[in-house]
Amino acid sequence: MTRVPRRRAAQGRRPLVLVLPALCALAFLLVPLIGLLWRAPWRGLPDRLLNAEVGQALRLSLECASLATVLCLIFGVPLAWLLARGDVPGRGVLRALVTVPLVLPPVVGGVALLLVLGRRGLFGRYLYEWFGVSLPFTTAGVVVAEAFVAMPFLVISVEGALRAADPRFEEAAATLGASRWLTFRRVTLPSVLPGVVAGGVLCWARALGEFGATITFAGNFPGKTTTMPLAVYLALEADPEDAIVLSLVLLTVSVAVLVALRERWIRGAV
Repeated sequence: MTRVPRRRAAQGRRPLVLVLPALCALAFLLVPLIGLLWRAPWRGLPDRLLNAEVGQALRLSLECASLATVLCLIFGVPLAWLLARGDVPGRGVLRALVTVPLVLPPVVGGVALLLVLGRRGLFGRYLYEWFGVSLPFTTAGVVVAEAFVAMPFLVISVEGALRAADPRFEEAAATLGASRWLTFRRVTLPSVLPGVVAGGVLCWARALGEFGATITFAGNFPGKTTTMPLAVYLALEADPEDAIVLSLVLLTVSVAVLVALRERWIRGAV
């Protein structure tokens, strides 16, 4: 009977040596965002959002991020299944390689894409010679760059959901004569759908905010490859208020992603 009050008392103690650094860290993370909101041109915000350049960058960003997410879903979900359920040698090494774009500087990723998919790249030369397709410095190049940096977010989320799913349902489907493809479509995929949705949202948000790989591999051509992060970078020199407006849009998307995934993260933490 005395353990619960003691435990609550122990949890209620807040040593000053921990509280002060915690408050400093909180201020360090929140004050820049508050400053962004404080300096925002709220009165002229609708007009600036309807500005041709801002609207163009916003439209291009949304389209490219959505296409990149579709690519990640098409290729990333099977990859996550292979890592979670596939009996392949060196699976741990494969998993480590998949997560490399998470820690790789995006600019380095853009350089790597140029060396592989450029007109003189390892595979890009054949794409150009055989099919006349050149990805660098095109809108398609933006999609490829965003998919490269965003796919690990989807793969990790879906793989985690697959590992947490109960395999007995798949085994039951197999005993009833269902093929592996039918079992995946009708049993496995519905059971991990929340993980796929969460990974897709994270993937889309990461693609929307990509800068380094995009500017390195796709360049910065207004109306063609200038996405919102690139437009923010350019607007800082020409019109800082436009940069603030675009930053607010990206901040709104980030907050929306956090709100959309809040329940999933809370359930995972409990």
